[in-house]
Amino acid sequence: MKSPSPNQPSTDRPSTDRPSTDRPSTDRPSADRADEVADTRQLLAEVEARRASVMDDARPRAVARQRADGKMTARERIATLADPGSWREFGALVTAAADTDVTRDLEAPADGIVTGLATIDGRPVVITSQDFTVYGGSSSVIGSLKLARAVDKAIDAGLPLIRLLEGGGHRIQEGLDARHFASAKGIFNAFTRASGWVPIVAAMLGPCFAGPTNHAALADYVVMVRGIATMGMAGPALVKAGTGEEIDKEALGGATLQVDETGAADLAVDSEAECFAALRRYLSYLPSNAQQAPPVVTCGDPIDRRDEALLDLVPANLRKPYDVRKVVGVLADAGRVLEIKPAHARNIVTAIARMDGRPVGFIANNPLFAAGMMDGNACDKAAHFIAVCDAFGLPLIYLIDVPGFAIGSGAERSRMPRRSAKLIHELGNASVPRLSVVLRKGYGLAYVAMCGGRGFGADACFAWPTAQICAMSVEGAVDIAYRKEIQAAADPAARRAELIEDFKDRLGALRAAEHFGIDDIIDPRDTRRLIIETLRVTPPRRRLDLPPKFRSIAPI
Repeated sequence: MKSPSPNQPSTDRPSTDRPSTDRPSTDRPSADRADEVADTRQLLAEVEARRASVMDDARPRAVARQRADGKMTARERIATLADPGSWREFGALVTAAADTDVTRDLEAPADGIVTGLATIDGRPVVITSQDFTVYGGSSSVIGSLKLARAVDKAIDAGLPLIRLLEGGGHRIQEGLDARHFASAKGIFNAFTRASGWVPIVAAMLGPCFAGPTNHAALADYVVMVRGIATMGMAGPALVKAGTGEEIDKEALGGATLQVDETGAADLAVDSEAECFAALRRYLSYLPSNAQQAPPVVTCGDPIDRRDEALLDLVPANLRKPYDVRKVVGVLADAGRVLEIKPAHARNIVTAIARMDGRPVGFIANNPLFAAGMMDGNACDKAAHFIAVCDAFGLPLIYLIDVPGFAIGSGAERSRMPRRSAKLIHELGNASVPRLSVVLRKGYGLAYVAMCGGRGFGADACFAWPTAQICAMSVEGAVDIAYRKEIQAAADPAARRAELIEDFKDRLGALRAAEHFGIDDIIDPRDTRRLIIETLRVTPPRRRLDLPPKFRSIAPI
């Protein structure tokens, strides 16, 4: 009988649908197998060649232009920031959307944004880095998909999100097309979802008008490189086209404006290396996400350290200014203080620090500037700081020396009622432990807004012997309430002074303690120990006793 061909079933036995259990044939010619291996290697080589083409080594002119401006490339920035060898990129092989005559010929390596995962001090993070050498770092259709993927990874895995920003807004070649822009994407919605869940930090590393500024505004911590970085709603060219105003980029959005004056960014540094060091230090105080506890480190600073300097740092004379930052430095673990917005609203100090190795947040009035008065900028600064600390589980420690909220026509034009209410609103919605120490003045509603007394359920409320607490400035109150009596006196000035001294005798720390408005009057040298001991026995979160509402409504 004729044998069947190798490609035909045998007719000697019935066919079956059951899969064969025979092993694959090993009789295939060795040349075919060699061709198959060669094809795989060739395809892999093509992939790696494509990957190499978007790296810095393959783009010497673009790299040279970037370095000529004193800036690192997008990939060099990641290498400087992240732990060595930890970077794992995704999306390197994408190209620009090529669905129109305008965009078809765009050459956009990685479509202008580098995205991936890495570690910083051993902790996983998500990093995105805009590439200014690709169409000025503009936002693109495919690049936006990469960014969205990065934000989703940060949310899903509970990882800090780091934005290295340099560039303009939407890529003009793509933005002037309704098919690309009409959907509006979901990136800003994603940022709001991530806010308060994972730390979000941003580095402004060059021109960052429009989109990058909007992104940074949703970050928890923003650092600018002075003299190089700018930020604002639009750049000089668009401002001129839209409003007729002519202004250079530094005046429009440099660090002097955005860090020192407006507080849109938290810190200005002189180099990219300093910027990345600041980001690493900031993240070292925070957990990776809101469900984790803040990272505690070993502390060699004794909790019962009693520093004699505290007896002299705060003068008993209320008219003498002092720098409250020195008090914070003495109370905190040695060398473990990171001030937030140190150049903006200097009448209030906000600082992340450690006490017994545990991260905490200090909010302290600083009489060295505006006598420690709370103006609109100070309220905004402190309110945002409360939100960050509350989101990531850092207890709040208030050091109070406040003469009140700002008043007058200037304060009203600055929307002071709403801005002061925002400060109160944030404290009222916080669930972390809070402690207050009245150093000197505790006047008016500002005293309450600084968590003075029992108004916001402080876990401990202490006062130093130098404290004075009252509803308003004594001098102003006397002038209003006793105006007629003073005018009728034989010596009006003497009578006014007599009334003022009489009332000041009623403002001291002992009077505050007599009706249990505070827990205790303490020796300043014991402040560190008492704060740490209180935090050790206080739950990390309090249950907010709220009615069955869906949300609170912010004053601003």
